[in-house]
Amino acid sequence: MTTTTTRRVALISGANRGIGLAVALKLAESGWSLSLGVRDPAKLTQVPGGADTLVHRFDATDPASEKAWTEATAERFGRIDAVIANAGIMIPKTVIEADDSDIDALMQVNVKSPMRLVQAAWPLLTASGKGRVITIASLSGKRVKSAKSGTYAISKFAAMALTHSIRQAGWDQGIRATAICPGYVATDMSAPLTDRPPEDITQPEDIARIVAFVLDLPNTSSITEVPINSTLEEMF
Repeated sequence: MTTTTTRRVALISGANRGIGLAVALKLAESGWSLSLGVRDPAKLTQVPGGADTLVHRFDATDPASEKAWTEATAERFGRIDAVIANAGIMIPKTVIEADDSDIDALMQVNVKSPMRLVQAAWPLLTASGKGRVITIASLSGKRVKSAKSGTYAISKFAAMALTHSIRQAGWDQGIRATAICPGYVATDMSAPLTDRPPEDITQPEDIARIVAFVLDLPNTSSITEVPINSTLEEMF
């Protein structure tokens, strides 16, 4: 049975840990209703928002997963106001070492799945009049930091283009799209990639605060890209 809520509803992929969990906690605190997409709902030990929250199976490698999740969310809440595409993978290989299967996996999870998710949610995002799409991209979508980050950067450059394309496609319907572009974040994904202590790099909670801020901006104050860093680089 559909229950139409007056609270804004956000879909968050990869919400079981790291940035996704931090965003979910922040939005629950800010009064959002949540639909959390995770690979194994039974393993989610912390459910931000409590009983009001929908936890649904979501697998970015399964082309049917996005549609099933958005339909369940629409059935539960009657609306979708924001999509936060956070699920992602990193394969630390140079473009010389990588094979087709590596590139296919990166593009599937980091680009094609977010696109399918937004496509599935599009009717309700447009119905909102101020739908929001947040892509958790990376500074690797702005520059290639190292040889080993090359294949990851290919997918994140594409994710940046996807975000701009969504912005173009939905502008007249009140949809605003933003790419959040952090460098190293203190998560399980970043831990093997840097020898800097976790307290010296960007915290997931700080990304969550930025996401919440962007989601609250009016249609007349769109921010398309937010680069975030904990180290000094020439541009970021």
